[in-house]
Amino acid sequence: MGYAEIYAAWKADPEAFWMEAAQAIDWVSPPTRALNDDNAPLYEWFTEARVNTCWNAVDRHVEAGRGDQAAIIYDSPVTGIKRRITYAELKDQVASLAGGLVTKGVTKGDRVIIYMPMVPEALVAMLACARIGAIHSVVFGGFAANELAVRIDDAAPKAIIAGSCGIEPGRIVEYKPLLDAAIEMANHKPDFTVILQREQCLANLTPGRDYAWNEFTSGVEPADCVPVEGNHPAYILYTSGTTGQPKGVVRHTAGHLVALNWTMKNIYNVDPGDVYWAASDVGWVVGHSYICYAPLIHGNTTVVFEGKPIGTPDAGTFWRVIEEYNVKVLFTAPTAFRAIKREDSRGEFIKKYDLSSLKALYLAGERADPDTIHWAGDKLGVPVIDHWWQTETGYSIAANPLGIEALPVKIGSPSVAMPGYDVQILGDDGHPMPAGELGAIVVKLPLPPGTLPTLWNAEDRFKSSYLNAFPGYYETGDAGYIDEDGYLYIMARTDDVINVAGHRLSTGAMEEVLAAHPDVAECAVIGVTDQLKGQLPLGFLCTNSGTSKSDADIVTECVKLMRDRIGPVAAFKHAVVVDRLPKTRSGKILRGTMVKIADGDTYKMPATIDDPAILDEIEEALKTLGYAGG
Repeated sequence: MGYAEIYAAWKADPEAFWMEAAQAIDWVSPPTRALNDDNAPLYEWFTEARVNTCWNAVDRHVEAGRGDQAAIIYDSPVTGIKRRITYAELKDQVASLAGGLVTKGVTKGDRVIIYMPMVPEALVAMLACARIGAIHSVVFGGFAANELAVRIDDAAPKAIIAGSCGIEPGRIVEYKPLLDAAIEMANHKPDFTVILQREQCLANLTPGRDYAWNEFTSGVEPADCVPVEGNHPAYILYTSGTTGQPKGVVRHTAGHLVALNWTMKNIYNVDPGDVYWAASDVGWVVGHSYICYAPLIHGNTTVVFEGKPIGTPDAGTFWRVIEEYNVKVLFTAPTAFRAIKREDSRGEFIKKYDLSSLKALYLAGERADPDTIHWAGDKLGVPVIDHWWQTETGYSIAANPLGIEALPVKIGSPSVAMPGYDVQILGDDGHPMPAGELGAIVVKLPLPPGTLPTLWNAEDRFKSSYLNAFPGYYETGDAGYIDEDGYLYIMARTDDVINVAGHRLSTGAMEEVLAAHPDVAECAVIGVTDQLKGQLPLGFLCTNSGTSKSDADIVTECVKLMRDRIGPVAAFKHAVVVDRLPKTRSGKILRGTMVKIADGDTYKMPATIDDPAILDEIEEALKTLGYAGG
């Protein structure tokens, strides 16, 4: 069957669709029904089933005779370390860590915070929690102490598993002092911590509270898998931590297993044994879904990469990894490719490697501008698939499902809604918008298995954040439109749709225009306050290395380009060239913070920012245009 037939089959009988998908999972007690709508609009999936995530991700592959297959490939250009961990070795490591946790009193339902760099032990820690029914909450390694403290108080963990340090190009980030400060700040105190001592920086351990990983896991009774209910939380992942209280997205166990396993073949077109690489971090949802869980549940080999797309050591590091390990699918953020393109616009490094194993590139995490998609497609010679999803959903809402059918690509669109998602465009009044018209992107309830059923200890906030604006629908917070062929276009966060003299305009559409300029490597557009027109667009441009044009000429050409492509209605008159854009560690541009700086408003330093010094550079650039108090 093709995509249209499969999507129609899901829509006609969602219960049958998901019960069939559930057959690929090993159940302790199989589900008798898929959807539980007893407490609508709060929905659950496979509630009464009993299952264990770690069994499905590790043990069953060993039992099936595939224990010698590589489960994890660890490649760390920042340390020069490479290693392969088989499924049999992974089982032993996970069972030992889980046994240590059990010995120290961690049981089903207890929370464990994981504060780790990109090392295989981060996955071992996640799976060890899943093995015994503990609920893990991974916090990005090196996150600020006060932000970690907030998460400690919200999750109330019995234990914290951390690395002694993280390694960035040219510097070591000590995690232990940050962890100690966070525990000191937090009202809740964990019973104990487990510290992975890395030779690059050994941490000082607090006697009676801190245990070194190696000693903690040696000589203990390996733990068996503990069956849990289908609606038992697998993990909590905090999102929207830039202001106020972060939201703890909950992921239920059974739906998570069924949905992620389904995506590996149907969306990514990989088979068990294939090497799959999500170049992200375990601290983000991509790392949860597609570094740790989905590849292992599906029996793939997953790559854990501790490095950067450039500078470790050069813009060819991605291509080396693909060649060395026969990577079939690469999944990363567009910002990684923009960085590579900026350093190596002609793709000279690509020519040095054999990339014949690579069959597709998937992009997500932010809008993929057409210029980046064209560049990647031209240089790599494989399909470049933009797909769209959120921390809340855990996997893609819209994609081009290569494992079902390779649909025609429309540059700028993540293609079509996946089974489970009835995506619609609504106006502010809640009425459907015609094809091609901008509105709020919503999903008709219920959301499919594997998506968030609620927020941790915050049901009212869950409803107010996602369900109340459009009753009967999940509000994505994104704005866009659906064309006459059913292709979805994500144009901006709802907050990034600006109103210029009564005209609702998408900053994303403007960024596409700027990115089309041959000398622009990366860009951002924000709406700044204007007394006459309400808001005016303002552009930030990062130029390619080695461009011969002056900044002033590039700005002039971009202003003309905007006028030609979008028209005078955009009122786009100002842009500034900057060395870099302020981003989160996951690569998202901090447009909201830039708006506050431009408008002279006070702002809180975003907890997720990659380099706080960039904000000073942005402020200086804005002052040259008369903003930010300049």
